[in-house]
Amino acid sequence: MGSEVGRAWGRRAKRYAALGVVVYGVWLALLYFKQDSMVFPRQFSGPALPEGRLPPRVESVWINAGTEVGPVRVEAWLLPAANPTVGDRQPAVIYCHGNAELIDDNMERATEWSKRGFVVLLPEYRGYGRSQGSPSQKAITEDLVRFYDWLVARPEIDASRVFVHGRSLGGGVAAQLAARRPTAGLVLESTFTSIASFAWGVGGVPWIVKHPFRTDVALRGYDKPVLIFHGREDDIIPVSHGRALAGMLPRAVYVETSGDHMNYPPDLGAFWGQIDRFVGMER
Repeated sequence: MGSEVGRAWGRRAKRYAALGVVVYGVWLALLYFKQDSMVFPRQFSGPALPEGRLPPRVESVWINAGTEVGPVRVEAWLLPAANPTVGDRQPAVIYCHGNAELIDDNMERATEWSKRGFVVLLPEYRGYGRSQGSPSQKAITEDLVRFYDWLVARPEIDASRVFVHGRSLGGGVAAQLAARRPTAGLVLESTFTSIASFAWGVGGVPWIVKHPFRTDVALRGYDKPVLIFHGREDDIIPVSHGRALAGMLPRAVYVETSGDHMNYPPDLGAFWGQIDRFVGMER
């Protein structure tokens, strides 16, 4: 009798195990096919300005990016330095925005860099704002390289003084660019070690992530200065990511403050003061 009960329980356990495998497989498939909208939630970005309607002093720049289905147009905004030094080449910064933002939303950051004598390039991501196509790690990185090459070829730009500032997803984008082109330094704000590392938290596995944005891998061996900001109350990208990046980069300056992900930095004056010191422009 006992052996019959044992065999029945054994068969039931196998059925439950098989069902569990099937359910988990379905969950992984759902994560795989839904991850584009999770990594690139364009639906939450605000409305873009109509093409041709630009903020003051801004020039719209377009590149044609080839894809499997034909060329797509991708936009960037160029803001000149507010007080350029006559006759000298100017430093530049490429500002990479977060995943639910547009370049339209970041003119305040761009203006602050411009006030400090920097030419500012704000590249848009494919499929965001007025840009065509669909976003992916590969596509965004390729476009950033094209925009970088276009920028440093301009006669007023000092190619040895091109910084990249990335916020949230933009920090991962900045790292990918820094792995492919020379940069004078990076500013990483509320940035992750990798998107792949978040897979465990949603019941997935890192190998299904199509856009892993391995910031930790891209910056391995990076020997230029890096300024890292992170808020202790960040509930989207935990502060442990900022600490880990600071620990792996030999020339990192790590600034940990209060503040969450969406309302960072809590003190704009202190934030820009740190950037002034970082780029050697303390007043």
